[in-house]
Amino acid sequence: MLAVSLISYIDRNTLAILAPTILRETGLSAEQYGFIISAFSIAYMLANPIWGRILDRTGLRRGMAAAVACWTLASVAHVFAGGLWGFAAARAALGFGEGATFPGGLRTVVQTLGKSERGRGLAVAYSGGSLGAVVAPWVVTPIFPWWGWRAAFWFTGLIGLAWLAMWALVSRRAEIQAPRPPVISMKPGPRARDRALWAFICAYALGALPLGFVLYVSSLYLSKPLGCSQEFIGKVLWIPPLGWEIGYFFWGWLADRGKHSLRLLLLTCVALSATFVFIPVLHDVALVLSLMWLVMFASSGFVVLSVTYANAIYSADHAGLIAGVGAGSWSAVVAITMPYFGKLFDFQQYAAAFWIAACFPPVGFVAWMWLARGLAPKNKTYV
Repeated sequence: MLAVSLISYIDRNTLAILAPTILRETGLSAEQYGFIISAFSIAYMLANPIWGRILDRTGLRRGMAAAVACWTLASVAHVFAGGLWGFAAARAALGFGEGATFPGGLRTVVQTLGKSERGRGLAVAYSGGSLGAVVAPWVVTPIFPWWGWRAAFWFTGLIGLAWLAMWALVSRRAEIQAPRPPVISMKPGPRARDRALWAFICAYALGALPLGFVLYVSSLYLSKPLGCSQEFIGKVLWIPPLGWEIGYFFWGWLADRGKHSLRLLLLTCVALSATFVFIPVLHDVALVLSLMWLVMFASSGFVVLSVTYANAIYSADHAGLIAGVGAGSWSAVVAITMPYFGKLFDFQQYAAAFWIAACFPPVGFVAWMWLARGLAPKNKTYV
């Protein structure tokens, strides 16, 4: 699961890393780039709960194989894109396939690990995404100068095929082939009218919005107002996602210890995320990258802690659906906001874009507090 989430983020970050070059060669604007990201995000949003339900009912082995085969083909399709509609179609297909990534990760965690290990297990399974964002610049940057940006998408197709070959062997394990976890709780599944479900969605989708912002527009910000070259961007763009990677393990470790309230931990994430507002006034690339690192570290806390909250409320039988709803709702927020952020970048209103993005985590925290009141188990871990 770490490997599959790593590959998924190499696939999706290849476009983000090469965005300055692709936009220049294809004549696309930053706003159009935002709509391309939205095409991915909308498909990803819809696919997450669908794949979550499929994995919960039919099992990991066949479900994950089908999903990765789908997005591998979609990744290669970027080679043949040349404009807005071509990229949008390829991104939508990629988003649909990658919708199985985090439902598959959480499904594996609850199916193979005890409750006291699931926070760290979740960190391992989910951290492949952040690790993929770290690795992608190292992988893509050497390919681009030699063979151009299209060759990078051929490479992402090859690593997808490699994972499918590995999965054919690994997924023979009995606990992976089982369609349901060995111990089934009697807790009910999530329903649309549940306040707990909406509390989870607000904490995950709004709190972690800066992840998407940094992932998709950091290369444009480094390129335009800071004047960095494509080669330089490829050499340093691994730094912010490293905070995301470390954050998964840090927050997962704290969640497993159960010695701090979720309220306090989420409030800490809000405070760290607020540093986003200082980025537009900084002109030193190292300081900008450092604050992006810190914000991604905080955003990973919203992901881990919100999933911890949802797992405490709902049955492990519905783990795939929970993960799908969380990632899908985050993707919906990204889909809505990215064209607007792209338009602000076109008009060089960078400060406004960063300040708006910084408003989402506190709003998500307040919404979680209001919706979750009185719903969580009465112990210090969840109050």
